[in-house]
Amino acid sequence: MNIYIKNHQFQYEIENLTRLFFPNEKIMISDNSYAFAEPYIITERSDKISVTVKIGNFYKTLTDFYSKSDSKNELSMASMLYKILCEYSGIKQPWGILTGVRPIKLLRSLIRHYGEEQTRSYFKNKLFVSDKKIDLAFQTESAENKIIMLSSKKSFSLYVSIPFCNSICSYCSFVSQSITRAKHLMQPYTQLICKELKQTAQLAEDLKLNLESVYIGGGTPTALDAVHLEKILDTIATSFNMDGCREFTVEAGRPDTITGEKLAVLKSYNVNRISINPQTFQDDILVEIGRNHSSAHTYDAFELARNAGFECINMDLIAGLPKDTVEGFSDTLDKTLLLNPENVTVHSLALKRSAVLSEHSMKIHKESAMTVWKMLDISIEKLNLRKYKPYYLYRQSKMVGNCENIGFTKQGQEGFYNVFSMDETHSIFSCGAGGVTKLKQQSSGYIERIFNFKYPYEYINRFDEITARKEQIRTFHEKFN
Repeated sequence: MNIYIKNHQFQYEIENLTRLFFPNEKIMISDNSYAFAEPYIITERSDKISVTVKIGNFYKTLTDFYSKSDSKNELSMASMLYKILCEYSGIKQPWGILTGVRPIKLLRSLIRHYGEEQTRSYFKNKLFVSDKKIDLAFQTESAENKIIMLSSKKSFSLYVSIPFCNSICSYCSFVSQSITRAKHLMQPYTQLICKELKQTAQLAEDLKLNLESVYIGGGTPTALDAVHLEKILDTIATSFNMDGCREFTVEAGRPDTITGEKLAVLKSYNVNRISINPQTFQDDILVEIGRNHSSAHTYDAFELARNAGFECINMDLIAGLPKDTVEGFSDTLDKTLLLNPENVTVHSLALKRSAVLSEHSMKIHKESAMTVWKMLDISIEKLNLRKYKPYYLYRQSKMVGNCENIGFTKQGQEGFYNVFSMDETHSIFSCGAGGVTKLKQQSSGYIERIFNFKYPYEYINRFDEITARKEQIRTFHEKFN
């Protein structure tokens, strides 16, 4: 798809909106106003706003009045492009022209300024969000507010990255290394991340900050052996002031990495929330996506966790996995609910460029989108019947069906870190390979980021650069907070 940008600076929004309808096609951007290679989209601002789309035999142009406000011109151009692509594809996107990761944060901001009634109208009539998604957004926003109110100006959360897995799933784009290839990195990685944790804890103490939540993710943290896992947990427990910490989550994730010994270690350091992620209970699909476990492993891991005393367990499922059906996904939901976890997170499949699966997925068809929509509808219906309510929501690019990831919870069992992270409520200090520290100025909402190196070998070889960057935390807080 060729996009021609003429006399405006709305390229980012136009490109992202186009990707909703052509998520895995190559998109070329140009300002050449003389030769248009098909298929093309021409977006222009002159004495009027215009959008033209030519794809095969389909040709359509829409125009609107020019405004002195760039934000109005951008919205107008996006609206016209959306209407044309809906007509071409026969698809109305459930989230309309919204392309951002955090629709709930946008909703909250609009409610604060305009009230619920005007915000609902704006989402429906200006952003073209469906009634179902508007209702879901309002319900989620209400649940998030109760958690956000727990945070104070001096609050922060801690994220710890363990970028190792037993195998790499075909849909995964996270920076993670297979245990078989990266086992020699575990010892030096553990030593250095403990060093980074101690430095981060000292910064938090010096700045008199309050730790609200800890989340150890990856990768799969329980891909580490019990000795390395305990060393990291002990460093957190002895370095940070855990007295006010509301939640300590470890994403155990892969059922085949969970053992009684590792669970005992987690429990001894007061981890009070874990994830056990089947993704699906259809064994043939687990093989298809490169998971090394079966549904039997999930049942065994869940029983081990309950017997170890874990009273808050999350389970991740993915809607839209290759070869899955609506009936198969419904069966996975039923089997998940029989286990009665406290949290269920339903992800829509996202096809990232770096994932193996995306290499074989040139285009998302209307049928695929409709399948995922049905899966999500079934999720909401079945989980609501069992008294689970949505409590956080976010979106990713290239999601099949342009949908969302939704966290459901039983009453009083919400995952605090998930809300703090998605709302960007307060600063999040990240340690480990691929970690991104987000520093928030509370008065203005301004956010500054500090990036760690992505890959474990980079993290190990250039660790001194990471410790130098971490001092930016002190500089930021002394300047802004």
